[in-house]
Amino acid sequence: MTTRTHPLDTDALRTLATRSLRRLGVELPAEEGELVSRTPLTGGALYRLPAAADEDVDAAVADAHEAFRRWRLVPAPQRGALVKRLGELLTAHKDDLADLVTIEAGKIRSEALGEVQEMIDICDFAVGLSRQLYGRTMASERPGHRLSETWHPLGVVGVISAFNFPVAVWSWNTAVALVCGDTVVWKPSELTPLTALACAALLDRAAGETGAPAAVHRLVLGHRETGERLVDDARVALVSATGSVRMGRAVAPRVAARFGRCLLELGGNNAAVVTPSADLDLAVRGIVFSAAGTAGQRCTSLRRLIVHEDVADRLQEKIVHAYEQLPVGNPFEDGTLVGPLVSPAAHTAMTAALTAAQADGGKLLTGGERRLQESAPGAAYVRPAVVRMPAQTDIVREETFAPLLYVLTYRTLDEAIALQNDVPQGLSSSIFTRDQREAERFLAADGSDCGIANVNIGTSGAEIGGAFGGEKETGGGRESGSDAWRAYMRRATNTVNHSDDLPLAQGVNFL
Repeated sequence: MTTRTHPLDTDALRTLATRSLRRLGVELPAEEGELVSRTPLTGGALYRLPAAADEDVDAAVADAHEAFRRWRLVPAPQRGALVKRLGELLTAHKDDLADLVTIEAGKIRSEALGEVQEMIDICDFAVGLSRQLYGRTMASERPGHRLSETWHPLGVVGVISAFNFPVAVWSWNTAVALVCGDTVVWKPSELTPLTALACAALLDRAAGETGAPAAVHRLVLGHRETGERLVDDARVALVSATGSVRMGRAVAPRVAARFGRCLLELGGNNAAVVTPSADLDLAVRGIVFSAAGTAGQRCTSLRRLIVHEDVADRLQEKIVHAYEQLPVGNPFEDGTLVGPLVSPAAHTAMTAALTAAQADGGKLLTGGERRLQESAPGAAYVRPAVVRMPAQTDIVREETFAPLLYVLTYRTLDEAIALQNDVPQGLSSSIFTRDQREAERFLAADGSDCGIANVNIGTSGAEIGGAFGGEKETGGGRESGSDAWRAYMRRATNTVNHSDDLPLAQGVNFL
């Protein structure tokens, strides 16, 4: 891993971003616009970029729709060649793209590099997938008939992504959609336009080098109105939206009203259960990374720790000790483990949650205070917080997008599972135990109700090989690996009569 140190200075970060963008093939627009690119490292403005007007969004969808008509007829392994080249370009420009991720999203160096590696990995996965878009052959009840299913490209996929994974989530959708024969229109978070420009430039280059239609991918920068325009366009067959539950509640009915498809990845209020048999040192490592990594700004971040009362005090002491050793600061500096929150507003929300938790009888054990206020007054560097709660109150059942961990206790495993499930969200969960029966109980149909259920690891850090997503208010969508590709295709059931007769199903006689 390459270590780079840069001062908490907006001008220096702007210079670094400009150099990285140029190496990635991006020339920023000459004219300024209303879309402000800021860095959470200082809170300062980097650039002012033009936002897409309504006619720009319409044109992007029209271009992608027209390109789809040609792209869907390209054999899938040839479509995989485009994604393969994208993966090669990402590998060659990994450091520059990681720099932009740190500058715009505030991730520490290893996490930024890890996010780009995740993009490379999903490209590898999608290239293999391009030769494995399998259908089925089923037994027909009619003699001389063959019953099968085939999968066909769906159309234009609209991708709406969030700030916390500004490039990885786009790649999950785009790499898979492209090999499935779809085209993509991407509306990134307004907080991370620079990383979006960089990714779009690399994909444009890959398309040019492999002979793919230029409009297989279109980027539209903008605010909420830009996303709404994309959501409402009937030419967009699938809207894949990552963000808050509030955003999902707005998107889903609008897409449903025009009979489009939705793939939603929304909030998470993730819990880890720690049993008396658990390896507590192992649990601490998994808990601290899941709860404090990315400054608690992952949808899979650990928010609730449900610990058996026999080991709660010992585990709590270990966690508080680990939290108090966490280096909080400049994410470019070697050794930093917790970078800034995305904005001071995120710290305001965290402070409000802490106040509510203490009003409910919670005890703040450590953290919550601002750091680096003299060197970066416009940023929000915060020490991760741990709160011991007497019960799972309303504030605990809400998702606060910050490094805030609630500690709860339980007596029986049934009680622990009930606590785990008693929240509106259903994304990720885990249990730390050495008892196989406890592990299997947690993974059973009446165990965790989340889309992700882990044993002896934390709630965050999913691999691309598995389908990623959750239930309940998390939205029910699945992205990345396994058979998540099916969301980007349409299924056709085919019956072929190769006989000289015409028997009807279910024994019906007509003529």
